[in-house]
Amino acid sequence: MRQHSFGRTEFTVSDIGFGAWQIGGSWGEVPEADGRAALNAALDAGVTFIDTADVYGDGRSERIIADVLKARGGKRPMVATKAGRRLNPHVADGYTRANLEAFIDRSLANLGVERLDLVQLHCPPTEVYYRPEVFEGLEEIRRAGKIAHYGVSVEKVEEALKAIEYPGVVSVQIIFNMFRQRPAGLFFAEAKRRNVAIIARVPLASGLLSGKITTATQFAAEDHRNFNRHGEAFDVGETFAGVPLETGLEAVEAVRELVPADATMAAFALRWILMHDAVTVVIPGARNAAQAKANAAASDLPALPADVMAAARSVYDRLIAPHVHQRW
Repeated sequence: MRQHSFGRTEFTVSDIGFGAWQIGGSWGEVPEADGRAALNAALDAGVTFIDTADVYGDGRSERIIADVLKARGGKRPMVATKAGRRLNPHVADGYTRANLEAFIDRSLANLGVERLDLVQLHCPPTEVYYRPEVFEGLEEIRRAGKIAHYGVSVEKVEEALKAIEYPGVVSVQIIFNMFRQRPAGLFFAEAKRRNVAIIARVPLASGLLSGKITTATQFAAEDHRNFNRHGEAFDVGETFAGVPLETGLEAVEAVRELVPADATMAAFALRWILMHDAVTVVIPGARNAAQAKANAAASDLPALPADVMAAARSVYDRLIAPHVHQRW
């Protein structure tokens, strides 16, 4: 597993991380034992970056991470969490220093630490990025010692570009995969210029790019791929990367033709992301140990040839871009 600097920070991270949304909730039933096994398998494979949030299972994800790391001992991986989505209503005016500090205090308790490695604003309303006082509040919390660094998790390229104007923002988490390619333009160039770490989330488009979903696949009632199919609960871009399922399945069949015989589609999709050197870490989720091990192994796949990269872009331009490119 390749390790490299996390932007301007003192941390070194693996290029494949562990996305801990699935072990928290909203992906159907994932028994806690399976979640622990998945995280342990990822760490055993060399993963040194874990991404979670205070709302994943109402703190369940953070608490599982705390227990696993305590049991393992030794050098800790970098653990990033998020704050803001506990607001109800979730509006820009709620992003005050007092509210953020309260959320951070809760995450400190859940994770069993005295300082968070990284706290990210959790996909706040666009207006938040135009409020310097929000970032001043984060800076004050950082100086108080409760967080080592802060960043943002965004829905839109516009938000990402605005966020990195603030000098204290060390990282941006953004949806980036073969079905969401717009970040690779201006934003990646600007992030590299400013040495801002990029965390690529939803790398498999909610499982679409695993190649295992079909028109007959049934999702549990508590799985966001059921209840958020049209953006009923949160931004629709978080579910299947915002691509209509039928269109996504058509594109998957076109992508399948590009996958090497000795690789799975999921590993191929992760390796495609790693072909972009602006990306610092990719955070696929996992429901069990086998998925976590398979995700980590994608780091060892050889580089994809230029013609394959061009073909993947062609699939995007032809089938996917009309649905997503200008929207996010």
